[in-house]
Amino acid sequence: MKKIFYKFLLLALSLVVFSCASSDKMLYLQNNISTESKTNYNTVIKPDDVLMIVVSSENPEVAEPYNLKSVVLQSNSEEAIQTQRTQTYIVDIEGYIEFPILGKVKIGGLNKQEAIEYLKSLLKDHVKDAVINMRILNFEVTVLGEVNRPGTFEISSERITILEALGKAGDLTIYGKRKNVLLIRDENGVKSTHRLDLTKSDIVNSPYYYLAQNDVVYVEPNKTRINSSAVGPNIAVGISALSLVVTIIALTTR
Repeated sequence: MKKIFYKFLLLALSLVVFSCASSDKMLYLQNNISTESKTNYNTVIKPDDVLMIVVSSENPEVAEPYNLKSVVLQSNSEEAIQTQRTQTYIVDIEGYIEFPILGKVKIGGLNKQEAIEYLKSLLKDHVKDAVINMRILNFEVTVLGEVNRPGTFEISSERITILEALGKAGDLTIYGKRKNVLLIRDENGVKSTHRLDLTKSDIVNSPYYYLAQNDVVYVEPNKTRINSSAVGPNIAVGISALSLVVTIIALTTR
């Protein structure tokens, strides 16, 4: 019986040793290479984007006709508290918005700064000192798979890296594949997929290091997770019971 006990102990130790993950599969940004990223990322306006655009001037009366009117929202409370909400622009499938007085203006495909400069050029004969504030209100990214807090996250800054997005999702679990993270992006109405290796330090130079609005990041499970789900949750109970039986036998046959 002692031989059985020692064989079981050796098997258990072997499982522990071989189940340990190597550091090259777990650590981010390896290689210790001095990497400098000069990526000048600008958010590109896409169809279905919801925009807030405000035109201002030293003379408010001149700029007022080129702004959407605010709508008054009345609550259902007895006090009938009223609040104002600025109406928003929605970019249509062809990249156009309906701008006051100017009519249909195409800004889809431009980045924010280009769109602002374009609107200024259209307004220069009407509002000479125009200042334009533009925000994308529906900038969201979705993180799924082997992360601690999967979900969809609103990004107020309109600028986020894949590492920051994974941080919002609570980081990868120990079962997530760090070398093969999937990025799904909608580019001009066409879904494209890209694979990213988070263990490489040069990822900061990737064109997909910065996420675009509505990007989806999916972290695949590694073999350990897949195998454990295939075996089932009862395997841990079985191993514990077997260990108890072997221990009892070893103690009673001394």
